[in-house]
Amino acid sequence: MKVYIGPYKNWIGPYQIADAVFFWVNRRGIFADHDPRHDRWDYKAADAFGDWLAETWVTKFCNWLQSKRERKVKIRIDHYDTWSMDHTLALIVHPMLLQMKATKHGSPFVDDEDVPEHLRSTAAPEMTEEEKKWGETDALFHDRWVYVLDEMIFAFELEINDEWDDEYHKSGDYDAMNVIGARQRNGFRLFGKYYQGLWD
Repeated sequence: MKVYIGPYKNWIGPYQIADAVFFWVNRRGIFADHDPRHDRWDYKAADAFGDWLAETWVTKFCNWLQSKRERKVKIRIDHYDTWSMDHTLALIVHPMLLQMKATKHGSPFVDDEDVPEHLRSTAAPEMTEEEKKWGETDALFHDRWVYVLDEMIFAFELEINDEWDDEYHKSGDYDAMNVIGARQRNGFRLFGKYYQGLWD
């Protein structure tokens, strides 16, 4: 197997051009409508300039330019890569999950049924009316995703370790081995269920 996947191409459009002109404007964390930066002249000017550019030929040019900037993807699969495809994929997925956990910037919605009771939304402190008004998430929202990531990581780590069950076979402790096997299967189930939540 040989895989080369290049970085995503950054989108350049009218509003990105406006942000480049008003380079000191920092939009990080400005999504809330009540952010006081919305009232500053330079933020208003940047928005107005972006809106104006969006109505000109610039939008069409940016779309054309983006269509020429494809992400480079080169993948070669050898016949032996599928001899134990589950193990081969685990070698790739496991380090990606580790990196995602270390660098994640957000969390998808996780069902209460997929986490222990102490992490469920029903166990979180009640939100204030102000938090509810602005659509805030409960205090355990991100903890639920960390738990799911940890279970996925455990499952794939076990898949890489071909000898994890040797000690249980030697000791005859099949009950403990079955508990660990069930946890691994649940980790794979969570991976499938939340596959589309694997973004950063």
